[in-house]
Amino acid sequence: MTTRTLLLRLAAPALALIASAALTACAPDQGAARAALSSARAASATPLAPVTTIADGLDAPWSIAFHGRTALVSERDTARVVEIGERGAVRQVGVIEAVTPMGEGGLLGIAVRNGFLYAYYTANDGNRIERFELTGTPGRLGLGRSSTVLDGLPSASYHNGGRIAFGPDGMLYATVGDAGDRPAAQDKNTLAGKILRMTPEGKVPPDNPFAGSLVYSFGHRNPQGIAWDSGGTLYASEFGQDTWDELNVIRPGGNYGWPEVEGIAGRDGFTDPVQQWPPAEASPSGMAITNGTIYLANLRGRLLRQIPLDRLSTSTQHLAGRYGRLRDAVVAPDGSLWVLTNNTDGRGTPGPGDDRILRVAIGG
Repeated sequence: MTTRTLLLRLAAPALALIASAALTACAPDQGAARAALSSARAASATPLAPVTTIADGLDAPWSIAFHGRTALVSERDTARVVEIGERGAVRQVGVIEAVTPMGEGGLLGIAVRNGFLYAYYTANDGNRIERFELTGTPGRLGLGRSSTVLDGLPSASYHNGGRIAFGPDGMLYATVGDAGDRPAAQDKNTLAGKILRMTPEGKVPPDNPFAGSLVYSFGHRNPQGIAWDSGGTLYASEFGQDTWDELNVIRPGGNYGWPEVEGIAGRDGFTDPVQQWPPAEASPSGMAITNGTIYLANLRGRLLRQIPLDRLSTSTQHLAGRYGRLRDAVVAPDGSLWVLTNNTDGRGTPGPGDDRILRVAIGG
């Protein structure tokens, strides 16, 4: 496959939020925001290198994590964790028996740290985070003893959040959706509609923004992507309702507006997104940051969005419509970008070989 130079354009008139670098420089309400964002600036970007398939035949995959140089993938509905071997061989590591798939729920995000696999999943009594000892060696990995990190998280057939990742501070972060209970996103005494921060054992870190609470930020509807830049700043992607999907810069204790506002509102007390898109063009899920750039997988938009950290109001689209729905994007140990398709989840149109992991070499 030859290198394909992709057209550069803004994802939507709503992306701009341009007038100044300050996040508060935005229109006073949604209607004014649409008018103010009618002009466009395109970000210049290096075209993506040829795309190759690492593995295929996956069933509703949701998340990729690396154990050393070995990729592990979660499958939402089968509750399987699989490892990707040489030449794309897919091998089952284990099945998490307590998973209860329902709608958007099931086995969702995974993360690996110090020989343990952490899994965010839907059970009969709600969403939970559990960790499993990883046994064996690559090609023979298994799931050993388990322990509960956090349970009692709200669950529903939709808006489960589900992304987990370890930050540069060594803490475990988790995105939790509102599970259909909109007012709960503004209630700091609940864990619905939040981004949580905890120790690897599920305890409250003493420097969290709210004493005795796992809540790191609130006012979220359904955040599904988190990643950090080289300076330690946290970014998150979020599904909106009918108007705007969002890219947010997450600050400790920040209120991101849902359900009082959606997208850029310019209202005191709420933190506006740095970029927003109509849901039909986005539905942003997993994301990765490398070389000063955010790479954001989009489901309904069926594209990979590239956003430079020094121009957060701009973006470039890649892979548009070529591989269907995209669920996750991660940086592999070799520095390449791995992108997870998601066409077998009941909402996509599976093609031959779906679902698959795509590899893209990106410039350093």
